[in-house]
Amino acid sequence: MEFNISSTLIALLPFLLFLYTFLKYLQISKTANTYSHIPGPKTLPLIGNLHLMLSSPMPNYVFRDLSAKHGPLMHLQLGELPILIVSSIDLANQVVKTHDLIFANRPPGLAPETVAYNRTNIVFSPYGDHWRQLRRICTQELLNARRVQSFRHIREEENMNLCRWIASCEGSPANLSDKLYLTSYDVITRASVKAKTKEREAVVAVIIESLKVGAGFLLSDFYPSINLLPVITGALFRIQRVHRKFDKLLDGIIKQHRARAAANTTTNGQIVDDDDKYEDFVDVLLKFERDGSLTTANIKAVLLDMFLGGTDTSANTVEWAMSELIKNPSELSKAQEEVRRVFDDKGYVDEDKFDELKYLKLIIKETMRLHPALPLLLPRMSSQRCEINGYEIPAGTRVIVNAWALGRDPKYWKDAEKFIPERFEESSHDFHATNLEYIPFGAGRRICPGISFGIANVQLPLSMLLYHFDWKMPNGIKGEDLDMSEAFGITVNRNHHLHLVPTVKRPLSAAA
Repeated sequence: MEFNISSTLIALLPFLLFLYTFLKYLQISKTANTYSHIPGPKTLPLIGNLHLMLSSPMPNYVFRDLSAKHGPLMHLQLGELPILIVSSIDLANQVVKTHDLIFANRPPGLAPETVAYNRTNIVFSPYGDHWRQLRRICTQELLNARRVQSFRHIREEENMNLCRWIASCEGSPANLSDKLYLTSYDVITRASVKAKTKEREAVVAVIIESLKVGAGFLLSDFYPSINLLPVITGALFRIQRVHRKFDKLLDGIIKQHRARAAANTTTNGQIVDDDDKYEDFVDVLLKFERDGSLTTANIKAVLLDMFLGGTDTSANTVEWAMSELIKNPSELSKAQEEVRRVFDDKGYVDEDKFDELKYLKLIIKETMRLHPALPLLLPRMSSQRCEINGYEIPAGTRVIVNAWALGRDPKYWKDAEKFIPERFEESSHDFHATNLEYIPFGAGRRICPGISFGIANVQLPLSMLLYHFDWKMPNGIKGEDLDMSEAFGITVNRNHHLHLVPTVKRPLSAAA
């Protein structure tokens, strides 16, 4: 009797598929059972709780609603991955303070491993000597107070360009959202790579594409054992395409900086200043490459952090601050009265007088409470077994802190859903996670190192928008009726762009 191998294999395929599915089911069930002592919703075969993520495009809302039913420490089984969601201040304190060292690691993922040069950047690097070195370079060299001050002229020039564009739209609806983000991109690209106009446009295009790729969750990350899933879903090709563009762009920029440094190097190896006003991030990082501290890949990875961490976050905060002020006209009037009283003697917004803007600082804090740039802190992963609230947490457990939920917890905030800047007048809340109900920049060892840079890029544009212009909604719509719905990404943006009608109230004049 003739034995047909092809026919036999075809006949075996359904059985093999069933066997594979059954084994996968057993694996996921075993993992879920390991965390069965921690409260959480019931799981379905193979997918666990992934179906619950379909109830809303906003994971921070889903996690808050589920935590209201199952408790502030909740286990979700998302495919193969057990994930703990933390939604209370007490438990967040145990993760980012009590057990901060244990939870200092980041879990692996397709996007960080592909785009972030195998997780050698600051954000996704595993906790250890390499991370500590990058963190030290970032805080002491790239984002120290002196460096942030050296970028002042960039902030002033780019935000004056923003205001000139707004003035050209006087009396007509202006898409403030688009222009705020483009201005933020321009500031960070000039600070990072001193890029000229044409190069800047290329950098901005890659940043936007990278942010789109990194937004949300990837199905392949929930099933890491299925090696073909990133290929089947197309995620791998999309991420690799963005990485190639980014890498090629950075190669060219780094070569330009090396050539400029070589041209300004004396015979004894000292680099003299060229005609530029300031050192950008690449200039600084190349010094560490020359002494052997960093590789070219390390430099690119750090620049990725600067681009992705310094663009959406600042623009996002200004956009939401303007949205809240338009919706709350009495607060808008109070803010405009303050900035005009402080700056009218000079006729322009001067960073040297920012300490006098008491109410504006309250507005920024309240905006970040309601609309934190990162509603879900980036996942952490435990390096060893520990206990949280009496529950045993195995090593290798992923934990997500719902910072958005902490900022709206009625146990800690009176009228938690309302925009009330005055609530911060007598409070001790700051941007450094002193109080964990307010952690707009994260907390613990993994707190954002660019707080001063970020705040500077919020205060100046917001002050200028309030100083130079009056604002109203288009088409006679009342500010109180402004749609405040959100869209989830790396940051939580407005679901619809903010279109406002400006009226020039103070003439535009650049700082002397």
